[in-house]
Amino acid sequence: MKKIILLFAVVLFPATLLAQAAFPGSELIGKWNMTFTIEDEELENLGLFRHGLYADEGFPAWMEVKLSGFSRMIGYYVGYEGSARPVSEVKFDEERNVYHFAIPPQWMNIEDDIYFEFSLENDYLTGFKILDGNRLQFTGNRQPSLERDTPPVWGAPKNLLDDHMSSWVIPENNQFRMIDGVLTNLGVGGNLVTKERFDDFKLSVEFRYPEGSNSGIYLRGRYEVQIEDNYGMEGNDLHIGGIYGFIAPSVNAARPAGEWQTYEITLVGRHVTVVLNGVEVISNRPIPGITGGSLNSREGEPGPLMLQGDHGPIEFRKLVLTPGL
Repeated sequence: MKKIILLFAVVLFPATLLAQAAFPGSELIGKWNMTFTIEDEELENLGLFRHGLYADEGFPAWMEVKLSGFSRMIGYYVGYEGSARPVSEVKFDEERNVYHFAIPPQWMNIEDDIYFEFSLENDYLTGFKILDGNRLQFTGNRQPSLERDTPPVWGAPKNLLDDHMSSWVIPENNQFRMIDGVLTNLGVGGNLVTKERFDDFKLSVEFRYPEGSNSGIYLRGRYEVQIEDNYGMEGNDLHIGGIYGFIAPSVNAARPAGEWQTYEITLVGRHVTVVLNGVEVISNRPIPGITGGSLNSREGEPGPLMLQGDHGPIEFRKLVLTPGL
């Protein structure tokens, strides 16, 4: 028996040590917040829709790099459009001291894979991606943990709806209107962003959409809680109740289109709880990173609430936010 135990120790322990040991390029392992600098002519070439709020900040992105086996790196990537998608392998070129990977396009009508190449120095990424022949520069920093040392203390609730939409920055292509006390998006237009920025908060929402519509609520302007007509479908991380591309709801608690529905959302650090129509569908789960369509990737800062208006019609008759103190 002692010989058998010793044999298992010889087989297993070296493998464990190898899996944990550093290897060339392993310092990249972790989560990264990225920002792309994209010129106006590149936007026109790529057919990208730019929110006015992006003008001086660039476009945000996010990347996670993980160890697979002993020395292969894999990951996930979120661009300024679309959802989190897998990266089959992140390669490190020791001779040039650069990393590179490629992923297929998602919601763009282009043929070639998107190629990334970058370097890491002093915990700072610099590099570029090639998208449909365009070379787009980016930088990146390690993602903050957002851990909280003490439980939140809540302040006074804030009503974000009034007849003058005074809590919101109104974009030029705005389609939102206040109609009989209901904030109504009449069609595809700009996103609404609160003037005030928030850290931790609780959010109480009543909303309604017509059949086939799609919208979303961005927490701190970075994490989308999906709103979509998915009644009767099997829930996933792209459907109502989910954190878009990251966290699926435990059940699909949606009501049919045309009925009023409710969200109760709590965000503390990066941990989120989502109650849809009285059913807790996400319970204190950490959000891995920013979702597609985010305002920026500066996760360590407070951020606004953003209502998605560039997808479809939606109505809100209650939006009450209770901030943490």
